[in-house]
Amino acid sequence: QVQLVESGGGLVQPGGSLRLSCAASGIIFNFYAVGWYRQAPGKERELVATFTSGYSTTYADSVKGRFIIFRDIAKNSVSLQMGSLKPEDTAVYYCGAGRSGAPPQYWGRGTQVTVSS
Repeated sequence: QVQLVESGGGLVQPGGSLRLSCAASGIIFNFYAVGWYRQAPGKERELVATFTSGYSTTYADSVKGRFIIFRDIAKNSVSLQMGSLKPEDTAVYYCGAGRSGAPPQYWGRGTQVTVSS
């Protein structure tokens, strides 16, 4: 059984930082495209940052220069370091994994990130 479990969400002030982590069981992240997605109220889920094939990364234009995706192979986890957070970054953040070039096959349950003063 595949499980992806996100952690690290919370409430942060504008300009602040948060680190999200996603731990996997049942799959080995190194064999999949793995990334972070988010869904704000009333909006569709969107890609935030992802590892595609190998160690290539892709970022949404809105987070370039502010967010960094990285992974720990030994821990089978993927993390998202978020900086210079803005109110528009408020969303539920999901970890997803699947074949490269295809929508994620596996999803976590999400973690809420709220950026507000």
